[in-house]
Amino acid sequence: MSLATAGQSSGASVANLVPRTLHAIGPQGLAWWQWLALPVLVVGGLALGQLLGAITRGLLMRVARRTASHWDERWLVRISPALTAVWAMAVMAIGLPWLELPPNAAGLASAALTAASGVAVFWMLWRSVDTLIELVVERSWAAGDPSARSMLLVGGNLLKAAVMVMGAVTTAAALGYPVATLIAGLGIGGIAFAFGAQKTVEHLFGSIALATDQPCRVGDAVKVDDVTGTVEYIGARSTRIRTADRTLVTIPNGRLADSRIESYSARDRIRLGTTISLSYDATETQVRAVVDGVGRLLHAHPLIWSDVAVAKLAALNPTTIDIEILCWFATTDFDAYRTARQDVLLGIMHVVEASGAKFAALPPAAPPPPALPAG
Repeated sequence: MSLATAGQSSGASVANLVPRTLHAIGPQGLAWWQWLALPVLVVGGLALGQLLGAITRGLLMRVARRTASHWDERWLVRISPALTAVWAMAVMAIGLPWLELPPNAAGLASAALTAASGVAVFWMLWRSVDTLIELVVERSWAAGDPSARSMLLVGGNLLKAAVMVMGAVTTAAALGYPVATLIAGLGIGGIAFAFGAQKTVEHLFGSIALATDQPCRVGDAVKVDDVTGTVEYIGARSTRIRTADRTLVTIPNGRLADSRIESYSARDRIRLGTTISLSYDATETQVRAVVDGVGRLLHAHPLIWSDVAVAKLAALNPTTIDIEILCWFATTDFDAYRTARQDVLLGIMHVVEASGAKFAALPPAAPPPPALPAG
């Protein structure tokens, strides 16, 4: 015997149990007992759905607690309302044939139950996305990377939006709406949205590029075009850089991905390049003493990378004797670099004084032009 036949025979037996006065036809061609049975079916379906959902959740939770991970328990807690709704729709679908509704009403009720079941299923999928994103974010490669966490959250929102769109299309199809027309409309709307949100999409893909290549991270000292500072935040649309003046510069990620990013935090040593100028009162012997003394100073310093430490006569300018000094400090701590740089510069002053030479004096400032006579 088919389900429909069983439902009809059961519906007939149910009709025989109600008073004859309720067999009168009411609104929409339904008998009054059928109108009274519909809310009973809904309430009963919700009650049984709650009970079956609790039983199912309890059984699955017992299995989940035996596993080493905790994500399955969090997933069950999240989908519990949707699971209850699925069971409620199933109970109503089983009880619907017992009402022996006319074909039009039965078709409408069946379509409504199908649409509601689709909503419950996609609701379950929508809530499962949160658990999936949490599971990925907790991985070691993402836990210590704020940029990766930000991009995973953006990706999760996009995935949830896709689930919502699929759920809306499925629900519309279950209710009898022309899905092809709806999809075509969504396509046209998507094109219009793409044109309107072109910059937003550009910044979003810029965020993906930054998360993939990682030219800079939160906390890095960087220089982007003419902006120098520390990266404070990398979001889905823009990146914020705190400058030395404590101002906050916000750069869209689409522009940042196409910019030249110089990361000071990625360097393995810090360079010192300077030129000292001696006056022409210095003799050749004094100049050689300064060059040799500065060279020994650089090679003797514990923080200076000894492979490249340059102190050489660079130029004989019209008013100065220039000595080029170039070295690298084997540290990435800028405070330690400043202290070591001070030691080196004071040592250079001592070498010059000990040689008997003198630093070249600055040329006098040019006098201001005479004022034009009035009139």
